[in-house]
Amino acid sequence: MNRLIIGITGGIGSGKTAVSNRFQALGITIADADVAARTVVQPGSKLLSDIAKHFGPDILTVAGALNRPKLRTIIFADIDARRFLERATHGPIMDQLRSELTAATSPYAMLVLSAGTGQNPLINRMLVVDAPIELQQARVLERDGSDLETINHIIAAQPARRERLALADDIIENPGSEQALDDKVAALHQFYLDLIHHD
Repeated sequence: MNRLIIGITGGIGSGKTAVSNRFQALGITIADADVAARTVVQPGSKLLSDIAKHFGPDILTVAGALNRPKLRTIIFADIDARRFLERATHGPIMDQLRSELTAATSPYAMLVLSAGTGQNPLINRMLVVDAPIELQQARVLERDGSDLETINHIIAAQPARRERLALADDIIENPGSEQALDDKVAALHQFYLDLIHHD
């Protein structure tokens, strides 16, 4: 992979998906770590079996799929459980993302990351999507019905906002206006195209 790979990160409810969807509409290949995380634990996969052995059969739905709300509640209340899950899933997720980025045909590609701030060997520029914490909470409450306590556990487990912003090459402030977000993405898209042409 020698093309420009932009990482997109931000706290839960910041609007990473809203941003990546707009780039995708402009023809840019998007590899999403959350989507890859679902792909690697499909029913019948060895990884899902390993997770069920560790957490018990109750972590599966009646249909044999991963019970994500239940797992989320467990891992954000128990750091050891979260570390186990991260160790088990990191390699398969990275392999899936690497495959998607290698197959990309757009001028540059984007990798949507979780809220982490760790260095990722697949990317060479970082875009942070930022929003006030109250707006993050409201968006997640509306989106998936998690209770506020669980949402606050997730936010507390994620890197602090200042840590993410410190690693940003580019920042999109996303306080809620759809038109403003459209304009910001369009401007960054042009900037990234210019970057490629100048290299």
